[in-house]
Amino acid sequence: MKILVLGASGATGRHLVEQLLFMERQVKIIIRPTANIPDAWINNPAITIIKTDISTIALKEAINYITDCEAVASCLGHGTTIKGIFGQPRKLVTNTVKAFCKAIEAYTTATTVKFVLMNTAGFRNKDLNEPISAMQKIAMGFIRSVLPPHLDNEMAADFLRINIGQPMKKIQWAIVRPDNLVNEDTVSLYDVHNSPVTTLFSPRKVSRINVAYFMASLITDNYLWEEWKGKMPVIYNR
Repeated sequence: MKILVLGASGATGRHLVEQLLFMERQVKIIIRPTANIPDAWINNPAITIIKTDISTIALKEAINYITDCEAVASCLGHGTTIKGIFGQPRKLVTNTVKAFCKAIEAYTTATTVKFVLMNTAGFRNKDLNEPISAMQKIAMGFIRSVLPPHLDNEMAADFLRINIGQPMKKIQWAIVRPDNLVNEDTVSLYDVHNSPVTTLFSPRKVSRINVAYFMASLITDNYLWEEWKGKMPVIYNR
């Protein structure tokens, strides 16, 4: 069985693919036709590369892509350009999560599929009633109103939390919430919490490679998955 990675050409997605390959897993990636990927991936028999515009994938296509997959991992996000932040599609992550969840549910198999979504520590888990100060609530409301990608991330997470919900039958999910992402070359020690231990005004760093390693471990380590499925772990560098 394979693992489908969405957003594989992004900064964290690349690390996720590399971590899964290091764990000797078969990987399938969906990337834009113009996306840049490492040359080593092109002829790697462990990687299946699908070049298409993910925002235009029809249900039948999505079903074909996930039929041989045990898990879907999304590091999908918006570009950091003006067009990426404010252009269409504004609900890229939400619509993609919905599309592949619908495909999983439509595909007639008894196998449960894991869905791991990279999100942000700025999203509060309403199931836990996580505390938030009045000042941070105002700031988050402002960010939500002026930065479409943040609202998109929140809607994608809430779709898994509310619409897929619990108990999870055909789809089991986990939402990984990194804080302040930084670039590092190697996996280092990190801590995982049920809820944020910092605020918007005092973020803690976490490397993209640590996030990728944790996401890969969730998919490949059943004991770790049982600990965090249906939850929204927050990850920080130690």
